[in-house]
Amino acid sequence: MRSVSTAMSTDQRVGTAGQVCRVLPEAPYGSLHAYRRSGGGDGLKAARMVPPEVVIDEIAASGLRGRGGAGFPTGEKWRTVRANASEVLRTSVVVNAAEGEPGTYKDRALLLANPYAVLEGALIAAHAMDATTVVIAIKARFLDQIARLHSAIDEITEAGWCEGIDVRIVEGPAEYLFGEETGLLEVLDGRPPFPRIAPPYRRGVTEVVRSEADPDPGSGLAANVQMATINDASVAPPVLVNNVETMANIPAILALGSAWFRSVGTPDSPGTIVCTVTGAVTRAAVGEVAMGTSLRDIIEHVGGGLIEGRRVKAVLVGVSGAVLTADQLDVTVSHESMGALGSGVGSAGFIVIGDDENVVGVASGVAHFLSIESCGQCTPCKSDGLAIASLLSTAARGAAEPHGLELLTDLLGSVANEARCGLARQQQTVVGSLLAHFEEDIRASFQVGSVATETPLIAEVLNIDNGTASLDVTFGDKQPDWSYEQTDSGKTPVERLAGHQDSDQA
Repeated sequence: MRSVSTAMSTDQRVGTAGQVCRVLPEAPYGSLHAYRRSGGGDGLKAARMVPPEVVIDEIAASGLRGRGGAGFPTGEKWRTVRANASEVLRTSVVVNAAEGEPGTYKDRALLLANPYAVLEGALIAAHAMDATTVVIAIKARFLDQIARLHSAIDEITEAGWCEGIDVRIVEGPAEYLFGEETGLLEVLDGRPPFPRIAPPYRRGVTEVVRSEADPDPGSGLAANVQMATINDASVAPPVLVNNVETMANIPAILALGSAWFRSVGTPDSPGTIVCTVTGAVTRAAVGEVAMGTSLRDIIEHVGGGLIEGRRVKAVLVGVSGAVLTADQLDVTVSHESMGALGSGVGSAGFIVIGDDENVVGVASGVAHFLSIESCGQCTPCKSDGLAIASLLSTAARGAAEPHGLELLTDLLGSVANEARCGLARQQQTVVGSLLAHFEEDIRASFQVGSVATETPLIAEVLNIDNGTASLDVTFGDKQPDWSYEQTDSGKTPVERLAGHQDSDQA
């Protein structure tokens, strides 16, 4: 596909040491006019000059992989959704802006600095899907980003970019599972963010639907609906969901071509990635680097290196991937290299753990976050998760239970039984990897008479300002039932919120 732009084609936009500026500009775009001066809008113009299939082919050729965590090939996802389009029900496009992975702030940084690329990418996706609706799903607590989006939507509407397309914002809850794709789609239909088993690429509905594929409405599929098919008006339409950063990459691919996109990165992980570095570093920061950059260089160039006198003990990849140890810092941030170590890129949020921190405290913080945020649809995820968190918490306080380590190991084996989303497997992966890499340290913490240690707060990053990350300190008051009452109700979130529907979210 030929580029219609020359403004960006010769400008790689090199930022500070070790960083590039493809989607995250060094200085925020103050207006649509400023964005257009840098070549903004050329991708949308190029896309609308060709059939949707050509757009999808170009995205597929670029090798762009989702930047929301799973790293799924974007072109393949787009092709699948378009192939399942209904002739009677319009496909919708959803931007997942419900960022909540601990240690991650990159999507919110992008929305503040460059909301125009995200919206342009979503409009290109709408063209590719023949969609007339674009929804930005974002947590209601992200006030600055919501205000920025409203302003940018007004600008692109006035510029004529949105003709025939309804672009709107849906504000959702603060829960971690709002960022899970199927949980997010539940919120769009006015329900709590409880993940469902059904495919993520279709919307849910409230009514029970029977079909030849699933004549039994008690099938276990949340909302009891099937993928939309041609001439079937009784089921929910397909939906294309992509993360903020994924959408921000789309315009330049259409304007400059897939070969340009692949000019940085690795063959299997092309392009750039926007990273967040927090923890035991000189400065908490967000920065864009080429995929294939080493984790060591990211810590140095984005985070400014370690706090003086500290050394790396481990690096958490949010709370989704296996922990990386000090001797693994030269791994390149790519799906193939991190996958080879049993970890993953995730949302590229790296929490650096210093050598003065006790690993059992870190494991306790991770397990506590995941157990609280579990919705309770899957009993082992909630009950075993809370038990894992309790065992680690007592060990961190120097009051480990007899045979606690053996029980912890057993619970890690059962917590993900029949899990419908990835949260329980995150308990297995992250806590399990800490146990595997630091078995001696954790075993010592489970001995009678062990020394108490601090449990660090593992929670959502609310803001990064002047090198300091502000975490959600109120998370310490959140109960397992998702309330902030003084005592927990004893119910799971699913039980407590059964039948709840917020019409404002529908």
